[in-house]
Order: sequence, then C-alpha cells, then structure tokens
Amino acid sequence: MSLDVTQVLLSAQSADGAIRKHAEESLKQFQEQNLPGFLLSLSSELANEEKPEESRRLAGLILKNALDAKEQHRKNELFQRWLALDAGAKVQIKGLLLQTLTSPVASARSTASQVIAKVAGIEIPQKQWPELIVSLLSNIHQVQPNVKQATLETLGYLCEEVSPEAVDQDQVNKILTAVVQGMNASEANSDVRLAATRALYNALGFAQVNFSNDMERDYIMRVVCEATQSPEVKIRQAAFECLVAISSTYYDKLATYMQDIFNITAKAVRGDEESVALQAIEFWSSICDEEIDILDEYSSEFTADSDVPCYYFIKQALPALVPMLLETLLKQEEDQDLDEGAWNLAMAGGTCLGLVARTVGDDIVPLVMPFVEENITKSDWRQREAATYAFGSILEGPSADKLAPLVNVALNFMLSALMKDPSNHVKDTTAWTLGRIFEFLHGSALETPPIITAENCQQILTVLLHSMKDVPNVAEKACGALYFLAQGYVDAGSASPLSPFFQDIVQNLLMVTHREDAGESRLRTAAYETLNEVVRCSTEETAPIVMQLVPVIMMELHQTLEAEKLSTDEREKRSELQGLLCGCLQVIIQKLGGMETTKYSFLQYADQMMDLFLRVFACRNATVHEEAMLAIGALAYAAGPNFAKYMTQFYQYLEMGLQNFEEYQVCAITVGVVGDLCRALEDKILPFCDGIMTQLLKDLSSNQLHRSVKPPIFSCFGDIALAIGENFEKYLIYAMPMLQSAADLSAHTTATDDEMLDYTNQLRNGILEAYSGILQGFKSSPKTQLLMPYAPHILHFLDALYNGKDMDDSVMKTAIGVLGDLADTLGVHAGPLISQSTSSKAFLDECLASDDPLVKESADWASIAITRAVSG
Repeated sequence: MSLDVTQVLLSAQSADGAIRKHAEESLKQFQEQNLPGFLLSLSSELANEEKPEESRRLAGLILKNALDAKEQHRKNELFQRWLALDAGAKVQIKGLLLQTLTSPVASARSTASQVIAKVAGIEIPQKQWPELIVSLLSNIHQVQPNVKQATLETLGYLCEEVSPEAVDQDQVNKILTAVVQGMNASEANSDVRLAATRALYNALGFAQVNFSNDMERDYIMRVVCEATQSPEVKIRQAAFECLVAISSTYYDKLATYMQDIFNITAKAVRGDEESVALQAIEFWSSICDEEIDILDEYSSEFTADSDVPCYYFIKQALPALVPMLLETLLKQEEDQDLDEGAWNLAMAGGTCLGLVARTVGDDIVPLVMPFVEENITKSDWRQREAATYAFGSILEGPSADKLAPLVNVALNFMLSALMKDPSNHVKDTTAWTLGRIFEFLHGSALETPPIITAENCQQILTVLLHSMKDVPNVAEKACGALYFLAQGYVDAGSASPLSPFFQDIVQNLLMVTHREDAGESRLRTAAYETLNEVVRCSTEETAPIVMQLVPVIMMELHQTLEAEKLSTDEREKRSELQGLLCGCLQVIIQKLGGMETTKYSFLQYADQMMDLFLRVFACRNATVHEEAMLAIGALAYAAGPNFAKYMTQFYQYLEMGLQNFEEYQVCAITVGVVGDLCRALEDKILPFCDGIMTQLLKDLSSNQLHRSVKPPIFSCFGDIALAIGENFEKYLIYAMPMLQSAADLSAHTTATDDEMLDYTNQLRNGILEAYSGILQGFKSSPKTQLLMPYAPHILHFLDALYNGKDMDDSVMKTAIGVLGDLADTLGVHAGPLISQSTSSKAFLDECLASDDPLVKESADWASIAITRAVSG
C-alpha cells in the first residue's frame, strides 16, 4: 500500500482527535498487512535526516513497541514475530538503526539506541547479530562526540536488555573498557561522560569477573569516585547512582574503599545539589539493607551462616555517619507534611537513620538522644520536628530494654506536643512517632513492663481522638497511632483496656470518615483501616457495639449505590468508598460470625448484606470487586451450608471473577472464595462445579493469566474434591494430567533467584494440596480404585521433591501429608508402591526428626498410615 509515512506519523500526534484516530488506524492497517514493509518504513523514517524530528521520534517509539511489551505473553509473541521476519528485511532495519546513531539530532540517536537494544535483547541470546558489539565498539573511536555519546548510550541499554550469560567475557571486558574510558576525567565532552556513567550503571551486572580482579576493580572504583566530583551535576548524580548499585551488587568487595566513599558522600550530603545528596544518602541506606539481610541470615534458626560475610560497615561508620544524618533532618521543606509524594534531604536522612537503627540496634541510641534532648524544646519548629523525627526513626532495631525507659519519659511530652504544638508539621511527626512507639514497644509479646497502663491509656486515647479532629495530615497520623494501639491488644483476651472507650473510639472514627476534607492525606482510608483494626482486636464484651455498627455501614454502602449521574471523578471516589465499606463489613463478618454468642443474631443481616454485595458487583470496578468478593467469602464461611440460597444469584459474578485475566488479583481472590464456598457448602456446591471446574481449567491453560494465580487454582481443585468427594470422578481425566505436567515442571525447575524459588515452592504447595484434597475426598468411597493409576506418579513427584533438596518447610509439611493421604486412602493397594519408592522412608525419617512442630505432626500421622498400608 502506498502511504506517506511522514504525514501519517505527524497526523498521529495531531491535537484533533479525529485526525489522530484516522492516522492510528492507517498505521495499524499497514502493520497488519505488511509487517516487514511497516518496520522498514519506520526505520527509514528514523534514519532520514531530511524528515521532521517529531515524525522520526514517533517512528522509533512505534518500532520499540513492536519489539517489546510489559505482559510476558505479549513479549514472547513479539519476540517470535521478530525472529520469524524475513532475514533480508531484518538486515536492512538493523543497518538503518546503526546509521541513525551518527545523526546530529539527539532525540533520533537516543530513540535508535533504545530500539537497537530491544533487537539485541531478542537476537543476542539466539546467537544472532554477533557483529553488533564489534560495530558499536568501533564507533567509540570516532572523533565526533555525538556518535560516541549515542554508542555509549546504546551499550548501556544493551546491558539492560541482555543477560550477562549471553555475552562472552572477552566482549564484556571490551564493553567495560569503553564505558570506563568514556567516564574518565580526561573525557572533554560532558555528554559523552554522562552517557558513559549511565551505561556503567546498567553494565555493573556484567562486571562480576572484573570486580573479582583487584586491579580492574580499583580502576573502576577510582573512575566512579572521580566522576562524583565532576563539575556537571548530572554526572555527579549518575556516579553516585553507580555507587549505590555497587553497594548492593558488590558489597563484599567494598572494604578498602569505604573511608574514601564516606568522605565523598559526606561532602555531597553537606554541600551538593539535592539530587546528588539524595543519592549519597541512598548509598548508606543500601549498605544498611545489605547488612540487615546478612544479619537476618546469621540469626535465622536454619542457617547459622550467610553466603556473604558481614563487614559491619555501618557499625564502624556510626560515630561519623549518625551526626551527618542528624544534620539532614533540619533541612525540611515548608509544607512537606502536606505533600504525600514529598521526598527530600530530611526525609531521606530520617529513612536512612531508621535503617541504621535496624542494622546496629542499641548502639545508635546514645548517638541520637543528645540531639533529641537538645532540640525537642527549641523555639524553632524545624528543631522540634527534627528531634521528634530522629526519636521516631530509631524505635525499630534497638531492644525494648534500651528504649522503654526513654519512651516512658517521652510519652507525656509527645502527647502534650500533639495537643498543643503550634506547628502542624511537628504535630504530624509527633503522631507518627506515637504510632511507631505503639507498633514496636506495645503488645503482649514484649518482656518489658507495659508502656501503656490503666493509668495512661485514657489520656492517650483522649489525645488521639482529639487529634483526629485536627488538619487532615495530622488526623491521618493519629488514626495510624490508634491502629497500632489497638493492634497491641489483639491477644488481650477479654480484658482489653480499650473496651471501656470502645463506643467513643468507633463514633470518633465514623465522624472522621464523614469529614468534608476526609479525601485529603488518605484520611478516610486511614480511618476505615483503623476502624477495621479496632473491630478485629475487640473482645466479646464489646460485640454488641460491633453489632450496632452493621446497619450503619450497610446504610452507608446502600447510599453509595443510590447515587446517580456521577462525573468520572465522583465515580472514582464512590468506588474507593465502596471498597472501604466492603472491607469494613468483611472484618465485621469475620468478627461476629466467628463468635458463637453473636453468630446467629448477626446472620439476620445476611440477606440484606448479600443483596448489597451483588449490587456492588454491578458497578464495574476491580478494587471494589476484590473487596466485595473477600466479604462474600467471609459471609459464606460464617453462614455455612445456609449460604447455598445465594448461589444462583451470585454464581454469575463468581464466574466473571474467574474469567478476569486482566485484573488478575480479582481472579486470585475469586479462586480463594471458591475455596471458602467449598468449605461452607460442602456437597451443596455440586450443581455449580461443572462451571467452576471448566473455568479453572481454562485459567490454567491460558498464557495470559499472571502466573501467581496458578498455585491457588491447583489448591482449589483439592478444596472442590474435599467438598464433593467421589463426585469429583468426572473431573479426574482433566485435572490429573494438568497436575502431573505441572508437578513434573515444578520438580525439575532450577530456581535462578529467591523470587523464582518462592514461586516454585508455591506451585508445588498448590499441586500437593490438590493431591491431598483429592485423596481425602475419595477416602472410604467405593471408587477409591480410580486413583490407583495416578499413585505411581504422585510418589515419583514426592521422590523428585525430596531429592531436589530445595523445599521450604510448608512444602515439606504438605508433601509428607500427601504421602500419608496416599497410604490412608489407598490402603494395602498403596503399600507395595510406597515400599518400592526410592526415598519415601528417608523422607519420612527426615520429617519425623524435624524441628518444625507442624512438619513433625504431619509426619507422625503419615507414619501411622504408612505402617497400616505396608503391613496390610
């Protein structure tokens, strides 16, 4: 088709919607009818110096989007599509892209850099385009700075797109040499130096071998540290970003550089532009994160060792690091307490101070308390706020023994400041600090004498309830403090000190939700979250007050459903409110439905509630659907078999949730609700099982559904089988092959990182829970024999898990339980198979000797079942 690509690209950016739409349609049509021609036209446009900058930029952007996507399944489709493209067309496109790197137009060069990296991300792992890196490296020796700059930018993006394993070490060395040379102070052109510094940031993952070599590492570190002193602020910032990345990637290689790094970070924090100073603080926060992780591994019961030793950099730097961070706390911005997204030097310093406290514990307290005592009563609000922020920041990490005496002295002062300080900023930070005191130093788990006593509890509540009437940001923090105050009494049994004030607390929180300005500073959300926590932690004594809350919240939900002709903004606010109200009802349902004394009187509201939830589903909004679905799950659990009467009406929404691939959290929650329904209805769920199983099997077969939903779906098979027993027979031929192929995959997955290992273990757990439910569902049924053909595979799966040695405790517990279920359900028929299994005995012995009481309990039961089956 003949198409003036330039004109169409310009029209696609027109302010006139109709022209824009027509141009987009033309581009789409061109792409569908002739993909190689389409991509070639775009790369020609991008490379053509006579074309307008706007059309070139958009051509590059469309090219980039034709090669990559956020969703994994779409990304794979685009990869395959590019690989299948005519080889001649690909050579031409790549040639034009490389040519564009020499363009005098900066935006064209930059766009071409990104597109080249996307192509490299597809081709280099396939051992294609081997000449790319050679060609880029030859550009580095060009005289023109713009070519050098664009090439370094491309190398940076390439390192972001391609995994280190796909590039051989010789080429890695050459890339790093080119990048580090470009960063050198001898490089006269600051654009080149900046591009090189940003490229190093992306290339650090490739430098494992180079960082293990002392000379190469010294050279890289020297160049990075020199770049932090560049006259150009952007280069200084990018160099500190490199240091932050080095601190997490190469923590164990930093010891010899720490003194120099401290000096340059301190200089930046005290005197550089904010963007640079923030990165300098981030370096220390990153070191804290590393040391917290390592020390966590040291102290965990299972491994008394970590892969990386702790160098205690923070402990050594404390005497100089803490004063530097305390100085930053005095650099607040006016009104930063009103800006939710604010991030500045004072906030970064306080965050880092909090991480330092978690890293070194008690050692930080004597370094911070003089600053607090000196500034807390000063006339300047900045000093009072900084002192309060410093105190609040060190409440997590040090021991309760060390902090409790200080908190006991500070508490009255804080309560008084929250009532009377003239500065809203100080009140905001004071309320936040009280919340931290209640979060970390209050609750039944603490050994120290309680900070909150019968004597001061009323005073604390009076102040917090009064502060909920303050400006929104202060009121929101007061709600947060009350949230943690209530949470500390979750295990108080029947004697919660909050009970006498319960009515007052609830009424005040409801008043907050009705404030005209409750939409500011997340205030309404905080009030409902606190109300939920107060209800969740309440005792039987206050149940009548919680019961009175039911019609109030239901009425509010009803009112949101009556509103008509709303603007988009109003609709969004209504959805948010509906989500909060459904969340609140869910907590109330769990509380009242879980106590025998209130369950039956509470269930008189079930019909009205269910009616409201079904009406909420008619307002199509994902967040609200999640909350309503969770509330219905809780209601089903409370109502038990009586929930069956709602199923006919509710089923269409259940099916909608299971079909919701795009908003996968809704899908995941709906799968969980199917489990709740199975437990509540047992065999009364049977009439709906065909539809549910069909949808679950579709979900598992889909490559569009987020992988995190798949483990709960397998688990759900087990819930359904437990509920309907031998009636699960007709689903075996569909469910078992799915389980078997997923089991094979999960048993032989080599996890490359912690996230992958967690997911693999979740998947294994879901599969095992399915097997367990199916085996238990068929127990004592004449149709037990139907499971015999699957028994060898299940045992083979258990053998593979045991031999893989990478199960977590929860998988181990479920796995040994499945072995017991197999023996228990199949009895003597399973005996010979278990005896022949290569590792059943060793696995059982290991679980019987486990320190984890849940694993041991599961193994004890399995041992009895196996003995019965084997001895026949």
